[in-house]
Amino acid sequence: MKSVNLDQLDREIIHALIIDGRAPFSRIATVVGVSEQTIARRYRRMHGDGTVRVVGIADSQRLGESDWVIRLQCVPDAAAAVADALARRPDTSWVKVLSGGTEIGCMIKPIGGGARDDLLLRQLPASRRIVALSAHSLLHVFRGGPDHWAGATEALTPDQAAALAQDATCSGGSSPARTTGPLPRAGTPLGPDDQTLMAEFARDGRASYAELAQATHWHESTVRRRVEELRAAGMLYLDVDVDEAAFGIKTQANLWMSVTPARLEAVGNALAEHFEVPFAAATTGSSNLIASVLCVDDQALYRYLTERIAGLHGVTGLEVIPTIRNVKRAATVLPPAVRAA
Repeated sequence: MKSVNLDQLDREIIHALIIDGRAPFSRIATVVGVSEQTIARRYRRMHGDGTVRVVGIADSQRLGESDWVIRLQCVPDAAAAVADALARRPDTSWVKVLSGGTEIGCMIKPIGGGARDDLLLRQLPASRRIVALSAHSLLHVFRGGPDHWAGATEALTPDQAAALAQDATCSGGSSPARTTGPLPRAGTPLGPDDQTLMAEFARDGRASYAELAQATHWHESTVRRRVEELRAAGMLYLDVDVDEAAFGIKTQANLWMSVTPARLEAVGNALAEHFEVPFAAATTGSSNLIASVLCVDDQALYRYLTERIAGLHGVTGLEVIPTIRNVKRAATVLPPAVRAA
């Protein structure tokens, strides 16, 4: 895997994009105190080497839908091909080769037309390369979606972060923080024409309104208004696909936890506050809580399990599944050179 070293300015740019993925380079430059040309050059370099990419994601929960996490057991030597096929689908994210190299983990998002049901009920079970399949609906997300891994949001000062966040709010583009209350809806639900808009955002969350208008065949003012409406309602949020290895992360794992129902909310909320956890959600199935964990090495993972997880009351079972290879992030299919975990 290509080694990537981020300096302070690189980290500040990434932090700024996490606050507002469509913030103009001129505004980021003003906040961090360098030239706009420097910001643009740094972003193009990081984007080109696969370190960072801004993508637009539909929030399934705010659309009244459910994401599903699937675990696949493959015959030997088939996992890489199956993972590649899943990564090419527009309705998948976080495709990973797990454990001993024969298991795949993947999230499937609803895209309409029954494609997800066809994949889960017909295509995957019919494949001779897949020997076991389990699917788990996400019931509640404690951390994830518009929230981001805390390790990538430490570069800017509180004043710098507040200035960028205020600009995002004033422009009507900030994504609401995840809450446990009622979820707001956009004025107009997603329609067939919105799918093209969403696909363009998944390709490039910083695409200009002119580019989006060309792709959707809408007037540029219509595109701008619709994007602002969707973002303000939280139905569309901007994510930053980041190479965690550039932040010194060498060990990634998924935790499948069994938690007593009375403690599920408390344990989920506790995980959401852990620095190591970028994602945690309640699921269906015998393991009713799943979390992703990022650690600097195996020893750090061991300490996290024995010190942080061990202190959570109500956890009755724990399965730790290491990530061997990342194939796709939120929307970015990774080239082979950067797939190692």
